[in-house]
Amino acid sequence: MKVIVLGAGLVGGPMALDLLADPKFDVTVADISQPALQHVADQQPSAKTGLKTIVADLSDPVRVAHLVKDYDMVINAVPGFMGFQTLKAIIGAGKNVVDIAFFIEDPFELDELARKNNVTAIMDMGVAPGMCNVLIGYADHLLDETENILYMVGGLPEIREWPYEYKAVFSPVDVIEEYTRPARYIENGKLIVKPALSDPELINFPGIGTLEAFNTDGLRSLAHTVKCPNMKEKTLRYPGHIEKMRVLRETGFFSQEEIEVRGVRIKPMDLTARLLFPKWKLLDGEVDITVMQVMVEGKKEGKMMRYTWDLFDKYDAATRIHSMARTTGYSATVALRMIADGLYTRKGISVPEFIGRQPECVAYLLDGLKDRGIVYRETVV
Repeated sequence: MKVIVLGAGLVGGPMALDLLADPKFDVTVADISQPALQHVADQQPSAKTGLKTIVADLSDPVRVAHLVKDYDMVINAVPGFMGFQTLKAIIGAGKNVVDIAFFIEDPFELDELARKNNVTAIMDMGVAPGMCNVLIGYADHLLDETENILYMVGGLPEIREWPYEYKAVFSPVDVIEEYTRPARYIENGKLIVKPALSDPELINFPGIGTLEAFNTDGLRSLAHTVKCPNMKEKTLRYPGHIEKMRVLRETGFFSQEEIEVRGVRIKPMDLTARLLFPKWKLLDGEVDITVMQVMVEGKKEGKMMRYTWDLFDKYDAATRIHSMARTTGYSATVALRMIADGLYTRKGISVPEFIGRQPECVAYLLDGLKDRGIVYRETVV
């Protein structure tokens, strides 16, 4: 089966290598950056070579449609700002796809096109959004009535370095979206909107210590697909991160509105991203951590129950793959295998919580991730 991964970044590359290890897949990875492609190619294990690379401008939907036409399945790992148009081109070409672009547009605008073209398209299939949605959908499926949903997640460097004590496998522009887009959550059945970075609280996590949690717009599709009167998502960082980001935001460093500097028109956000990327980029060998807790409460046969899943994952020194790339990317590659094996066949746009309604698919994902050292520990009380 021929698979193409669109994007050879810090997540796209590990996904291509994970698929390459499976003898049933013929794998190609495409990116506009030749150095990025070469970096992935250089990481191929000596016992398993054969990864194909293509230099391509993935910002051109016409080029994308032409590129994917000879493949059976696609993983979309382009930056969020170009994700929607890329996905539309993939679906228009009639290809099953797993998407981790995490774009802000409504994916269900493409549902009719996907159904028309007999395409299975799984959206937001990372760690959060992604596996957290799967587990929430699963618990909601098991319960008669879901009353409370809370999940908290963060990707962090193990070593805290001044000034930001933060590193990322994603583009700084995508990370900053979390700090600028208003946060939505559901409280007592009503949609509440607050600024990102609001409602800070300190929470202790075993193995890492005290972290600060704050509101971000992480509910995404859950706000519409799961019936629950109380739903909230919070992002986790080392204490002090909120104030630094608020200062930058309120000063205007995250603005997309052009300003004039010595006769040159620039977007402050472009400058900020250029300055932050070297400081935030996880380098080869740097140890990072992914921590997440998903909690769902509700009633089953009149009895209150609570389902909790805890994830604590670290950089894999053996493969030299960062934790956030593993937890995000392998969620997508296992989901692609799930489609390839004929276990998940729903046509149209699927968000991960839809997968949670099929217990056999949840088990498939959890087992596939466990095989890769990513373990979600379940507690039911």
